[in-house]
Amino acid sequence: MITLTVEMIVAVLKGKEEMERVIPYRTSEEWPLDVYKQFFPYKIERFTKYPHENTWEGMIIHKNQQLVIGDMGFKGGPDKDQIIHLGYSIVPGFRGHGFATEMGKAIIEWGLSQPNVKEAVATCNTDNEASKRVLEKIGFKVFKNTREKIHWHY
Repeated sequence: MITLTVEMIVAVLKGKEEMERVIPYRTSEEWPLDVYKQFFPYKIERFTKYPHENTWEGMIIHKNQQLVIGDMGFKGGPDKDQIIHLGYSIVPGFRGHGFATEMGKAIIEWGLSQPNVKEAVATCNTDNEASKRVLEKIGFKVFKNTREKIHWHY
């Protein structure tokens, strides 16, 4: 995993040629997912104004292929209650191979070892079976269910 910088986010929004010039890895044709890319303007603004938040988010690199296959992070770092909020995505072509679980375990271990962090939480849609399995394998436990979301803590 490598940090996703403001320069990289701007390059993604400018197009493939700029992205290839700035990001030091090849990128999957499927990355970034639209659900993640929609937050890029907000992330540019936040990371420019609060650069320390940028250290809490990165791109997942497939080691053998040297290819960006996803993203993972803690949505800006710990909140006022010292809780980090895990978010992640893996492009469809690389799902089901344990990448999210492997990275999730590593990033949770790292995140919980940081100053001013007491707990990690995550949410997923109730019908997202893959995310439920990933969060369970990482070690998260359900603490709340709603009609649309499952809320987890570690």
